[in-house]
Amino acid sequence: MTEFVKITVDNAIGTIEFFHPQSNALPGHILKELANTIEEAGKDNNIKVIILKSAGERAFCAGASFDELIAIDNEITGKEFFSGFANVINAARKCPKFILGRVQGKAVGGGVGMAAATDYCFATKFASAKLSELAIGIGPFVVGPAVERKIGTSAYCAMTINAGKWFDANWAREKGLYTEVFDSTDDMDTEIQKLATTLSQSNPEAMKELKKVMWSGSESWDTLLMERAEQSGKLVLSEFTRNAIEKFKTK
Repeated sequence: MTEFVKITVDNAIGTIEFFHPQSNALPGHILKELANTIEEAGKDNNIKVIILKSAGERAFCAGASFDELIAIDNEITGKEFFSGFANVINAARKCPKFILGRVQGKAVGGGVGMAAATDYCFATKFASAKLSELAIGIGPFVVGPAVERKIGTSAYCAMTINAGKWFDANWAREKGLYTEVFDSTDDMDTEIQKLATTLSQSNPEAMKELKKVMWSGSESWDTLLMERAEQSGKLVLSEFTRNAIEKFKTK
């Protein structure tokens, strides 16, 4: 399959699906399209609830495109690169409709941030999570606010510091990143459909107001996440990070 972002609407349930052949590691133009799709779904009166999912079996999202990362050669390009997931997270938090996450496989970096930006996240037992940014000399600055909001400061620090560790799906559920974890994708999809159907028949104004309450305190994120993107864009140009990337390329 080739890369895509698409949305389907069925019985007031809008399902947004994305894919990239490199383990769903997303390039900038796909992230932009994903953010725009979430924003437009929020405005569509035919949609009452949103499901966010990726195609494939064992990788929900491997973060941002590594090919684009290694091509960064100035601060402007760096900020633009790291703003990709910032825009997706901001689109999700400002969307007036509940977003149900479907995490069928591993989530890395920006993928963890995306899962954290959903309002109710389903996962399978294969959905281990990792914040690997420090391993190449930067940090999960952009996704940090979303992840920390979901799992708390202590767990966020653990994932950030132990950048090489895969934290399993049950750990992620215990900390609040995932709401429910299933043994199979089929079981997960059955429960997602049940909840989505219930929400599609609920009062949209009540859900809109509830979402505002749930995300209170995040009003500064439009600015904050762009500042974090700029911070990451500078760090990626450091000699340490350039050397770490070169070592990664030769593995």
